[in-house]
Amino acid sequence: MIYKFVIISDEVDNFKLQISIDSTATFMDLRNVILDSAGYSKEQMDSFYICDDEWNKEKEVTCMDMGSDTDEDIWIMDDTQLDELLDEEGQRMKFVFDYMTERFFKVKLKEVIPGKTIHDPLCESKIGNPPAENVDISEFITIPKIPDASNIEAIDKSEFYGDEEYDEDEISDFEEMDGLDNDNYKF
Repeated sequence: MIYKFVIISDEVDNFKLQISIDSTATFMDLRNVILDSAGYSKEQMDSFYICDDEWNKEKEVTCMDMGSDTDEDIWIMDDTQLDELLDEEGQRMKFVFDYMTERFFKVKLKEVIPGKTIHDPLCESKIGNPPAENVDISEFITIPKIPDASNIEAIDKSEFYGDEEYDEDEISDFEEMDGLDNDNYKF
């Protein structure tokens, strides 16, 4: 069988790949044709996630076994044929190509062609440019501003816990605690 996939990105509106690949090819074969077609390096860790109709991740197919201590099945790209996990039109996957920022392509099995085979994966069409492979991580992380301690008077004290002034009425009367037997409490 031949599988035809459509690959898009939420980051770039006009980017689209259409890839044909044999159903007995591995997820690694699909990974490589996607990365080659997008012009991305193959040096990064990445994963496919089989998704439900709402794009929620269900099963992960990863480049290598990371040695996790879980009872879940571990699917490795080199060892897993596409037809082991995909078999019907409309199935969805995410291909996470950037773990640090969780950037991904949406991959949809658009068509299944029974009775035919294809030797090598083929990018049948490429429209637009893919998103940049690498982005500045600072775009995704907000670093809180630390007040300048050299001018302590300029710091807005309302940002800190408590009031500036001590109020003796806010403190409860500790005399009632003097009668407690401390031997009953083990510290």
